[in-house]
This record gives sequence, structure tokens and C-alpha cells, in this order.
Amino acid sequence: MSFARWRDHFERNRLRVLPDVRAAAVGLSPAWPAQLARSLAVFQLGESKGGRLASEIDAIPGLDVDYRAAIKLFIDEEQRHGQLLALCVESLGGHLVRTTWTESLFVVARRLAGVRFKLVVLLAAETIGLAFYRGLCTRLPEGSLRACLEEICADEVHHLKFHGDAFAGDRAFRMTWYPVVIAAAAVVLVDHRRTHRLLGIPLTESIRRFRDHIATVGASLATVPKAHMRAA
Repeated sequence: MSFARWRDHFERNRLRVLPDVRAAAVGLSPAWPAQLARSLAVFQLGESKGGRLASEIDAIPGLDVDYRAAIKLFIDEEQRHGQLLALCVESLGGHLVRTTWTESLFVVARRLAGVRFKLVVLLAAETIGLAFYRGLCTRLPEGSLRACLEEICADEVHHLKFHGDAFAGDRAFRMTWYPVVIAAAAVVLVDHRRTHRLLGIPLTESIRRFRDHIATVGASLATVPKAHMRAA
């Protein structure tokens, strides 16, 4: 497996400018901005992490050079998502947060083992994040907020394919990922239940969306030929 194409993909994405989301609240129901800001602030905190992983990846011998570069560029793109969400939160009249109980859980999970397990946690977070953003987009009116979330969703789709190329066929990775991603889904469903309720998203719909995303990623990890990543 050559990761040169992923390196090129992320390099091209770096050239994009940040979208203008100053009108994020326009067209929303008056009760929505505050709750949306609260939920997006929680995701913003998670999207802004990853700096330590970028340095830790250099300590792993034997990695494909393009994969090593692509991981760092992927982390940069995740932090760009953090910037985008911060702008959305500000435009919605909300405030960023420094810590949450959900982020604390992910921090503990990321520190339980080495780089490989951190990538498991990242893939779980991306799977559930994509499902959550897509759920919001089904209810948001056309406008800068929905367009911003749709841009993040498009990036996340590529992120999941990138990780799939690296770990597809790796049964141990997949079996570790399943309990983590299921736990992540449960945490998000509990922590953001008010947002779902306010936007008229039934719990059954959210569960179905999360389940379908988990199944899709799980299938890609199981069926695509295993990539070569010797030391992660």
C-alpha cells in the first residue's frame, strides 16, 4: 500500500481558506444557537487535540515515509476542524470549553497504551463525529453553519478511508476498535441528547445513524486488503 496519494490529498487540502461562518445563527430557530454552541464546543475540544501524536509518530521506526507525513497532515486537518468549530461556536454566541467529562474519558483512553491504541481512539471518535455532524445537517437550514459542517463531514469521510487503508484486515485493531466506538456512541448519545431533542432528532434515528456508520467502517476494516504498517 502506497500512502503517497494520501500525502498528496492532505497537502492539497492545506491550501483551503477557512469559510466565513459569521452568519451561522441566521435562519435558526431562536432556541437552537445556545444548545448547538454547547455541543459544537464539546466537539471542538476533541478536534483540537493530536499534537502529541504528531511527535510520537516520529519515534516509531520502520514506518512508511509517506504514511508518517500523511498522519501529521491528517492531524493538522483535524486541528483545522477545531478552528472551524471554534468560529461556529463564537458566531452562535457560545463559549469554548477547556475540559469536559467526555473529553476526559477520551484522554484517559488515549493514554492507556501506545500510538496504535491512540489511532484506535481517533478512528472511533471520527466515526461517531461524522454521524453526529450528519445528524445535525439533516435538520439545519441551508446556510453557513450547515455548509461548514458538511465540509467537515467530507473531510471525515476521507479520514475514515485513510485509516481504513492503514488498518484494513488487521483483526486485532478491529476488535479493539469495536468496544471503543460503541462506548463513544453511547457517550455522545447521552451527552448531546438535549441537542438532538431540540432539533427534533429522535433517539431511534440517532442510534440507527450511529449503528450504520459503525457497521460501514467495521466492514471496511474487515474486507480491504491489509496495508503495511510494521511498527505502529
